[in-house]
Amino acid sequence: MPSFPTTHLGFPPAQQAQIIRANQRDLFHVSSLREQTDTVLRSWLGTRRLTRWDKEVDAFVKLLYYGLTIGRATQTLGEEYTDIWQYSSKRGKLPPSTRRRALLIILSVFPAYALAKLGSNMSLNQMYPELGTWLRRIQKTLSITTEVNLALFYLRGTYYDPIKRILGIQQLSSFPENPHTRPPSYSLLGVMIGIRLVYRLVQELKPSLWPNSTVTQANDDSTSGSMNAFLDDRPISQVIKSQSLEDAPVVPAEDDEGTALDVASISEDPSPVQELHPVLGGKDG
Repeated sequence: MPSFPTTHLGFPPAQQAQIIRANQRDLFHVSSLREQTDTVLRSWLGTRRLTRWDKEVDAFVKLLYYGLTIGRATQTLGEEYTDIWQYSSKRGKLPPSTRRRALLIILSVFPAYALAKLGSNMSLNQMYPELGTWLRRIQKTLSITTEVNLALFYLRGTYYDPIKRILGIQQLSSFPENPHTRPPSYSLLGVMIGIRLVYRLVQELKPSLWPNSTVTQANDDSTSGSMNAFLDDRPISQVIKSQSLEDAPVVPAEDDEGTALDVASISEDPSPVQELHPVLGGKDG
């Protein structure tokens, strides 16, 4: 497809609802392709081998789907469903250049695959504990970055994907704007995500900014522990903290305070068999 300058594109930007529906549709088709691929590979390799190569299969399916759509400069099935197109906002090209499309596919697949692969390698994490710590930090940073980008998308309506924001790839709509209708606004969702991010930031900085708050929280925990619920005459917290049945020594029934049986009275009263035996013996005589 030929490239056009931004001023000559003549198409309105895609609406937020179109972008969200396109992304949901793509996720649905990727999941469907993954299920079909698992069915075929399971019949060839078996469940055990398929589980071992689970992350590689997931990366292969995503590369196949996005390679046959974005890689060939065509619409994804989700974009085709909502009738939107990708274009480079920095260069004004429709579609984006081959290099940007390749980077979009690579950055969408391989970083997540590498983090999942390294994070699941228990032997590597045991040999290098610092590696596991850094992987958790990277995953947490990426999660926060995704939430910040999502809040900005709901507020401003562009760049649903943080990778597309970095590469400057936006979407155009082939539907002309209707001046008599107002598109739905998702600003409230962006504000709510922003409030949640601020709350998480305060919780992270709370120990360093207010050291006394940890002492207060510990006192609150002790107070709540004193008002704990009881099971019979023992607090539930004490029952939970007690030793498990396997580790505890065996206690005779007559010495067990938790039994509901009166062992002493049972041992003192004669059994029905003992009472009936003399009677039966007298009849026989």
